[in-house]
Amino acid sequence: MTDDQTQPLPLDDDSYYRDQTAFFGRLRETCPVREVQMVDGRRAWAVTRFEDVRKGLADPRLAKDQHHFPGGAKEWPSQEVNLHAHMLHRDPPDHTRLRGLMQHAFTPRRVAALRPRVEEITARLLDAMAARSGDVVDLLEDFARPLPVIVLFELLGLPEEDRERISAVVIDYSKLSQWPRVTRTLAAYLTELIAAKRAEPGDDLISALIHVRDTDATADLGPALTETELLSGIFQLIMAGFDTTVNLIANGTAALLAHPEELARLRADPSLFPAAVEELLRFTNPLNHATDRFTTEELRLGGVTVPEGEWVMLATSSANRDPDRFPDPDRLDLARDARGHVAFGHGIHFCLGAPLARMEAEVALRALLQRFPALSLAADSLEELRHRRTSLMNGFESLPVRLA
Repeated sequence: MTDDQTQPLPLDDDSYYRDQTAFFGRLRETCPVREVQMVDGRRAWAVTRFEDVRKGLADPRLAKDQHHFPGGAKEWPSQEVNLHAHMLHRDPPDHTRLRGLMQHAFTPRRVAALRPRVEEITARLLDAMAARSGDVVDLLEDFARPLPVIVLFELLGLPEEDRERISAVVIDYSKLSQWPRVTRTLAAYLTELIAAKRAEPGDDLISALIHVRDTDATADLGPALTETELLSGIFQLIMAGFDTTVNLIANGTAALLAHPEELARLRADPSLFPAAVEELLRFTNPLNHATDRFTTEELRLGGVTVPEGEWVMLATSSANRDPDRFPDPDRLDLARDARGHVAFGHGIHFCLGAPLARMEAEVALRALLQRFPALSLAADSLEELRHRRTSLMNGFESLPVRLA
């Protein structure tokens, strides 16, 4: 990586996609707040040290609602349908109201009740893998991706027959050129689905959100969801539920296979699984950086003055490898106290689905390692595996493993 600091550093450079952790690590050591050029052409300030990232995640001067952009609202690129009126793109007080309304439906009790079903789905997928001819499978496509997707569809109440088609549409959202088609397709699909659920509600999250929208049961939380906010909120749940947990399971498995001593440690002491999930979140980080924020006024980050009206990229993956916060950060240590990592963010935008992701990952990894005691990477090293060419998501294109 050459670094002419008079020019923004491009994020479409091969060195970024080959190893985002190393890319951000070099910035963390040499220039912890640095201008970069995003894949969509925008300039942003990459923030890479733990203390600065954590402060930035909680600083109200780093806003998300584009109506608050200094000098006038910024529109979403190629936006044909508004699917962005959800809490991830709102600031208080709108964010406070929307998060409260979403939490009213997406309760810890609902998540906890899913565990037996997650265990059933996991067992079924592992059975299918074991029945495959040959001992090499793509763990990403055969296990890490379908498990969270099936769980998400059942949680939301999306018809099983739509799974393959909608999954393909959602995956295309990572390609900037596909945004108009994807938003148009999903808006039409979700509008029809909401109408069907409104006519015949079920015991699912979309039906619960429609109830929140259509009744005054949440009047104490402020104005009810608008129809656009309902549509956008469901869109956000779908998008957030696809890649993040997929990456956690796949990246976590790959990290364990690349560290046989830690894998043996986990097999010998299953009580480590909850702590192991936290360490794998820190070590592998399903996202390279937090979602978009911008400065509403000039502010100092890491000793650098960032002007008003600038985009800021908070590199959570780099923060989680900061030696000032996690000693010997490039060592996987399943007994480490990794609490305080920022893989799920921090502050008011802390991931609403974090309990579900943690539970799915623990169930998946526990069952996978128990079912296939000789599981190994079907490659000489992790460096042989290709990462997806997307700035936000930290994930592989495939994960070939040997079952025996």
